[in-house]
Amino acid sequence: MQQHNPPHPGGFIKRNYLEPFSLGSNEVADKLQVSHSTFNRLINEKSDVSPEMALKLSKVLGRSAESWLAMQDNFNLWKAKQEIDLSRYESIKFAV
Repeated sequence: MQQHNPPHPGGFIKRNYLEPFSLGSNEVADKLQVSHSTFNRLINEKSDVSPEMALKLSKVLGRSAESWLAMQDNFNLWKAKQEIDLSRYESIKFAV
């Protein structure tokens, strides 16, 4: 069964905010009060959303800070599932 690839928050921002509304990345970076390179790393999926960035994104673009962090966590977990082979691990049997 193939699993769904959840979006990286940076790609989500690019596809749902920058492109449809013709917003420049520098303009958004300035609104977020972060360097242009910091924001470009995010929208190019080279860096992750931190709690601080989640708060800023919530204020500037909308959505809750929790939703930005959840999106990042979902992406990170999906990526880890693609990379880690769990077949060598065994569950611990706990006595009840």
